[in-house]
Amino acid sequence: MNQPVNILGIESSCDETGCALVANGQDVLANIVASQIDLHARYGGVVPEIASRAHIEAVNTVISAAMERSALRPDEIAAVAVTSEPGLIGSLLVGLMAAKTVAWVWDVPLLSVNHVRGHTYAAALNDDPIDYPALALICSGGHTAIYDCRSPVDQRLLGSTIDDAAGEAFDKVASILHLGYPGGPAIEQAATTGDPKAVRFPRALLKGQSLDFSFSGLKTAVLYHVNGVPGTRRSGRRRELPRVHHPGGIENFDEQEIADIAASFQSAVVEVLTAKLARAARRLRPRTLLIGGGVAANESLRAAVSELAGELDCNIRLPKMEFCLDNAAMIAGLGYHYYRSGCFAGLDLEARATVRH
Repeated sequence: MNQPVNILGIESSCDETGCALVANGQDVLANIVASQIDLHARYGGVVPEIASRAHIEAVNTVISAAMERSALRPDEIAAVAVTSEPGLIGSLLVGLMAAKTVAWVWDVPLLSVNHVRGHTYAAALNDDPIDYPALALICSGGHTAIYDCRSPVDQRLLGSTIDDAAGEAFDKVASILHLGYPGGPAIEQAATTGDPKAVRFPRALLKGQSLDFSFSGLKTAVLYHVNGVPGTRRSGRRRELPRVHHPGGIENFDEQEIADIAASFQSAVVEVLTAKLARAARRLRPRTLLIGGGVAANESLRAAVSELAGELDCNIRLPKMEFCLDNAAMIAGLGYHYYRSGCFAGLDLEARATVRH
């Protein structure tokens, strides 16, 4: 019987410090995540300096916890996979240095993994292999992108955000509505009692058959609506509001109206994400549709993409909720395929904050 190939993954691209052990690219033996939500909540978003310092404090702890949870010995680890791009540069450097140290001390290969591409693999964790070719929609706080995935290691970027990512827009709109941080779950919760047709917010589909995304205008439309720009629709009724900016504008809206705004905003985001995925799917005719990233936990998006897959007669693969947010299991899982393909990195591997490929 062949011994399993165990990959240790380290993820630190933003505000979660993660370490995971994954066998043969699918079986998650341990997945430890140290969240920083409480540290950043007071600021309404991630503060890079605070994030990198928190990673330094947590990284050794999560590696030790993952090894203990998996019950593996260092000599049973085949390689170390690490997120090297894209992300906050200070955060990336912490995880990268930890991974290099582990790889050097244990004398195992180092594997470089793109964080966004890691999300394209999340649906395979603790589940069946993905049926390729696949089309992946990745939507998170920092990234919104569509990938043509021919295999785990053969992926082509088709489109990405030109301004705000979907998750970033959720955070900013939640801040405008005083719903708290992180914005995704807060907006989704508020939207459960709202009318998604109460406010007709814009849908930026861009020119032609573009697969790029833009959510900045939508975020601004919500801000204008709350602060009283005339000509907006409020709770289904045309209402002229004074052309002024009130710092406390949201206080003029009752709970139901806030729920309506949240539902209308969420509906606009989901419609744009699904429309772009449909454009790409009709062009490429994949076997499988994938979604990944923090926004992939949104039930409205999951339902819309599932419906689209049915219309296109495609398979649909949705990641388990624990693998939607940033985690090291997806890095280790995808790293397994790089290991099998011989795609190793050297100890001179550098972190890159931005990358478009």
